[in-house]
Formats: sequence, structure tokens, C-alpha cells
Amino acid sequence: AVTRDLKAIYQAPTEEAGQQALEAFAAAWDSRYPQISRSWQANWPNLATFFAYPTDIRKVIYTTNAIESLNSVIRHAIKKRKVFPTDDSVKKVVWLAIQSASQKWTMPLKDWRMAMSRFIIEFGDRLDGHF
Repeated sequence: AVTRDLKAIYQAPTEEAGQQALEAFAAAWDSRYPQISRSWQANWPNLATFFAYPTDIRKVIYTTNAIESLNSVIRHAIKKRKVFPTDDSVKKVVWLAIQSASQKWTMPLKDWRMAMSRFIIEFGDRLDGHF
């Protein structure tokens, strides 16, 4: 439920709608998790720049979080084993998880062509030599 309400913020069509979604989130969740809305509110000027991008670029940004994805893969690999006899065994499991995840990094992103077209329109000269 928390995640669903956070999505309403960053998937909002405009900055104003995002601000309203943040206020609704705070009203619903501040009694249990006040630090979440405080953090968003304190950083709103930086977060709000996200709304300056067209929707298709914003979607690529919020669905392509490599760090979160990698952390998830590592957590999953560690949870499966629960007990490790040595520090080296932990390192090996983490290394294997990263190797497995890195093989998937070559897969194309969903809707990437549409987003890349939009990037070219928005930032044309800044993309020379990057594709």
C-alpha cells in the first residue's frame, strides 16, 4: 500500500498533481512512517525537476533503477542460503549473483526506442556519439 501511494506521486502527470499526491500520502501514512513524506518534502525542489521531462522519459527513469535491481538480486541470493560457513562463501554468492544479473543488462529496455526518440528531441546535441 505504501508503494502504491508513492507511485501516485512520481507517476502524477504534473508537478502540482505530484504535490497533491504527496500531501495525500502524508495524510495517509505520516502516523506510521513520517520520515518518508518528510524526506520527499525536504527534497521536493530536486524531485520536482523530474516533472519537467515528458511522460515517456519519466517512465524510463522510474522503471530503470539498476542499483535497486542489483540490490534485489543480491538480497534474493543471500536469503536463499540463510547460513554461510565462511566470509568467502558470502563473497562467492554475491559475486555469482552479480555475474548472473550482469548477463541480463544486455537486454533492451521496454519502450527504449520511443524514449530514445524523445531523448534525441529533448537533448539532441548532447547525445552525439552515445548511440
